[in-house]
Amino acid sequence: MDLPVLVGVDGSEESLRAVDRAAEEAALRGAPLRLVHASLWERYEGSLIAQEVGKPAEEVMAQDIMDAAERRAHRHHPELRLTTSVLADEPSFGLVNESSTARLVVVGCRGRNAVTELLLGSVSLSVAARAHCPVIVLRGGPERRTAPGRVVLGVADKDAGPAAVRFAAEEAALRGVPLEAVRAWRRPAHSTTGRPLLAGGPAQAQEQEAAEALEEALRDVPEGLEQHRRTAEGHARDVLVDASRDAGLLVVGARRRTGRFGLQLGRVTHGVLHHAACPVAVVPETD
Repeated sequence: MDLPVLVGVDGSEESLRAVDRAAEEAALRGAPLRLVHASLWERYEGSLIAQEVGKPAEEVMAQDIMDAAERRAHRHHPELRLTTSVLADEPSFGLVNESSTARLVVVGCRGRNAVTELLLGSVSLSVAARAHCPVIVLRGGPERRTAPGRVVLGVADKDAGPAAVRFAAEEAALRGVPLEAVRAWRRPAHSTTGRPLLAGGPAQAQEQEAAEALEEALRDVPEGLEQHRRTAEGHARDVLVDASRDAGLLVVGARRRTGRFGLQLGRVTHGVLHHAACPVAVVPETD
């Protein structure tokens, strides 16, 4: 089955940028693109999409949004196989359901105005936490480029499993950019700087453990792919946010636990989704 790249469209500038990214991802993979508008409201209140379709904002309807998104996707990738769907459903619920038959989901991270900004942020967070496939959440304003740039993989004890590694390696190979695996480590709380011989031992052990974790994580990455490994002392969220500043994509894993409800995101993943300077790919890892 040729699974599509799925993108959620609500007519905002951020969602149209998500269409651009999703079209690029689909073209790189030779996959179909699926545009989905999920809403319990029929009419769109906003100005950007009104300019696209040439109608007053109060007359813009769901199908107008989809038509504009379809034209935008074909603007740079006319060869794409494309389908559209308008769902009378709550956005995050609809996108999570659709993700069960997708290879990748792309979502924007901000809303149309001050009132809906929090709502769309919640939708993006919910989709990233519950989707059945990898999710790319776009970060930054319209002036920020999303590619190219190296792919950064966050390696942790539990959350950066084989699925995240495979996705990061695939993305780097498709784009012809390096893959950089990053592992944070923390100095033991009981170490002391007053006695260097005692302080150095635990810290060196932690750093060595981090280096070994990187080697283990990348053991099955194809040799032809340019790879870099880096350890850094500090909180994992801060280390990854810093690494995102000049990256094209940051990839993190999210453990999915059978039978557990709620947002299945660790604290580090939750943090980078809010603070990263580049798009973030959240890849589900099942127990």
